[in-house]
Amino acid sequence: MLLKLLNFVYPMRYLAFTLCVLGFVVSLWAWGDGGHVAPVLVLGYLAGTGVHDLLQTKRSILRNYPVIGHLRFMLEFIRPEIRQYFIESDTEAAPFSRAQRSLVYQRAKGDSDKHPFGSQMNAYAKGHEWMTHSVAPSTVAGHDFRITIGPDAAQPYSASVFNISAMSFGALSANAIQALNAGAQRGGFAHDTGEGSISVHHRKHGGDLIWELGSGYFGCRNDDGSFNADKFQANACDPQVKLIEIKLSQGAKPGHGGVLPGPKVTAEIAHARGVPVGVDCVSPASHSAFGTPLELMHFIARLRELSGGKPTGFKLCVGHPWEWFAMVKAMLETGITPDFIVVDGTEGGTGAAPLEFIDHMGTPLQEGLILVHNTLRGAGLRERVKIGCAGKVINAFDIARLMALGADWCNSARGFMFALGCLQAQTCHTGNCPTGVATQDKVRQQALVVSDKSERVYHFHQQTLHALKELVQAAGVRHPCEITAHHIVRRTDDHAVASLAQALLQEVPVGSLLADDLRPLPELYQRHWAHSRAQSFSLP
Repeated sequence: MLLKLLNFVYPMRYLAFTLCVLGFVVSLWAWGDGGHVAPVLVLGYLAGTGVHDLLQTKRSILRNYPVIGHLRFMLEFIRPEIRQYFIESDTEAAPFSRAQRSLVYQRAKGDSDKHPFGSQMNAYAKGHEWMTHSVAPSTVAGHDFRITIGPDAAQPYSASVFNISAMSFGALSANAIQALNAGAQRGGFAHDTGEGSISVHHRKHGGDLIWELGSGYFGCRNDDGSFNADKFQANACDPQVKLIEIKLSQGAKPGHGGVLPGPKVTAEIAHARGVPVGVDCVSPASHSAFGTPLELMHFIARLRELSGGKPTGFKLCVGHPWEWFAMVKAMLETGITPDFIVVDGTEGGTGAAPLEFIDHMGTPLQEGLILVHNTLRGAGLRERVKIGCAGKVINAFDIARLMALGADWCNSARGFMFALGCLQAQTCHTGNCPTGVATQDKVRQQALVVSDKSERVYHFHQQTLHALKELVQAAGVRHPCEITAHHIVRRTDDHAVASLAQALLQEVPVGSLLADDLRPLPELYQRHWAHSRAQSFSLP
């Protein structure tokens, strides 16, 4: 307890800097009394370095860890020389993670992302994928690729094909939210609020918002946690809000509710969510505003009307296939379709979730996306519903590949967190994030300078889309939506390859689920489509 109190009064991460300053003062006094000059110079240099670290705005680590933070960058500098001895032997996943993070850092900082010595991938490894190119590449004027969500809605939205995925204020710091939104505003792309609702930090810079409505109905709830239409309308009609997204489940912990403990419910968080300060903030595992697929469709229609005709849809991590089929049958029965569906893969991240949920609950993005795309095709609804997706989307090839499998656009959380400076320290749940990204500690989050990090968010988005443009041109097409599963090839065995159209996608013919005979379709549809019901999520 005493250590925590001392750390609150004076953060221990400043200890090295403090010792350098005190050492400099003592050595200066000793020098004046006939001592050596060397300690004065060395400690003076370290103390001056610490002052510079606190005042500079580029590196959050150094602002939070003056002087001692340089050790990290020293190790980073020599990493290429020691990688083969110390790093690559850790785990198979670690080098991949570092490579991805390094790519984001380079693009976010505006540095060159070109690499020497050719591919670092094993082209003969099972599962390796590549994109086929054309001998007649196309020429595309710009890289601001867009799609229209809700073309028939009263307020359709022209969205970038690459946007910021759902991350709530409360999970992220105020400065992180501001930097993301300012970057989105400058780049003309969308920022998903997460289920924590719209805070003052989302509004400060005016970037386009996707308002995510979770089971807690934060920002539009009654005192008992039920949905409040008047509060929803007041927020939804804000011109900054472009899309309304009902969160049915998230990839990192589908089917699992959440609790933000009372001590973490600050005045700012309470104001954004519409809950009492200092009281446990509960997100139930399921929604109370609807209980059947039919009620879900009517709820979508109601939100669309209350928002003034803004495109309205839902996000889900695919679970029981019959429940998803029941939603599609409800669309057919009511004639109400969501303007969009966001498919969240189980590989998506979170600040805290049980390990079993992170590793073993929910459908991975690839399989979930294919099922949603194919079911809408089979029901004849694919042209009416746009599909977004999220789940470890980092680079331009990720975007191209997922659009080839049926997505209309992609969202990224991890990539934009890296752009903010996230180091994957995995201390999100402790409040001790070293870079000020995932903390509500007022001192720690000040290390993240909004003006600098918003530039990095903007550059990461721009350079990733520029790389996507180069892939599009090399493939001989003019928009990433023209990339198909025939453009992506996978090595299925040591001596065999197949396009994703052959190995994976197997598109369901348009309208085929409306036929009486389902035998030509994959077994999953034959087994569950006929038994699913629009009246219930359960099987009869």
